[in-house]
Amino acid sequence: MKFSVMKNAVKAYFKRDWTRQDLMDFGRISMHAYRSLNRVYLTFFCTMLSFTFGSFLHWIWEAGGPVTVISSVASLLWLYITPPWRVRMRVLFLLHAVFNLGASSGLIIQHLTEMEQALALGLLVGSTIGIGTFWLVALITMERREIYLGTLLYSNAVIIYGVCVYALDILDSHIAHWILVVYTLHALFMGYLVVYSQEILYNARFGDIDFVNCTFTVFLHLPAIVVHAVRLCLGAKIQQHRRD
Repeated sequence: MKFSVMKNAVKAYFKRDWTRQDLMDFGRISMHAYRSLNRVYLTFFCTMLSFTFGSFLHWIWEAGGPVTVISSVASLLWLYITPPWRVRMRVLFLLHAVFNLGASSGLIIQHLTEMEQALALGLLVGSTIGIGTFWLVALITMERREIYLGTLLYSNAVIIYGVCVYALDILDSHIAHWILVVYTLHALFMGYLVVYSQEILYNARFGDIDFVNCTFTVFLHLPAIVVHAVRLCLGAKIQQHRRD
């Protein structure tokens, strides 16, 4: 019985209704979906900015510890029990929680990875600027192609810079290696945000989007979205190969 419930939960998690045509749709966004996407981008940008600022304070002043961890957990619990229609309160709880998580992130980085905290902060800053670029471009145009292309051009410029630093060996080889890793992860994450944006626009067809929850699902749904996108692309290639 438990195995059946777990199996159904896994299937529900990986189930996505959007097709390859939805994934490859780069046309003009409808007004309702456009407003939903702007709210998601703005909330996500403010969240990343708050998290990055907390990480910066930990880097320069070693802020963070048990108090910030407990405070972030308490804020997340209040966010969970706050009704969906109290949007401002939920956003404040979200920003407070991620700020404290950011202040505590240095402790996690030191224990789980060998990455220098300054490089981890660089990854956060790059991702925050990239998400801010998504939002700013989306304020100017409703064309998906222009929104995604502008952000991906920024990401490609960042990754090329990282490769050049690594190739020229300007810095210590260990630091240069982590710089390449950081900028590669950043570019991959920006590419993933394009796919995630397509899912948001698809879901916006069927009603309002909870943009506060989207701040969590952008990470929590990452495996399911990537697997579904890869499956659609591979399926299309297999069908084309059979036709040929």
